Amino acid sequence: MNLLQFSAAILATITAGIHIFAGTPEIETPLLQSAMPQEVRLLLLACWHLVSVCLTISAIGFFIGARPANKVSGRQMVQLLSFLWIAFGLVFVTVAMVYGGTPMLVRLPQWVLLFPVGVLGVCGSKQSPS
Repeated sequence: MNLLQFSAAILATITAGIHIFAGTPEIETPLLQSAMPQEVRLLLLACWHLVSVCLTISAIGFFIGARPANKVSGRQMVQLLSFLWIAFGLVFVTVAMVYGGTPMLVRLPQWVLLFPVGVLGVCGSKQSPS
């Protein structure tokens, strides 16, 4: 096992946990109570959660890389990045639905571009390289 990468994975996990569990309440309440237009508030909230997703998935990547005699393949990297894009899309859908309902899906349309990139990446990673 690569102890430096494993240490990075542990530290990345702790950082993601602090960001998500300590940082979110500190940011979310004042942001949602601000006088900004709803779309702007929810866009900023979604961006906060995109960072949460990035921190978490990168910690997973460090754990994958730390395994003994593991060489991360291009396919694994594409899959990890694809899941990142899909998770980004899910953040926008979740924020829109929880805080604004179905109409907000049209007003926060970022998910429309995020999901296809992730899905195409996952599907492409299952094909043999040419």
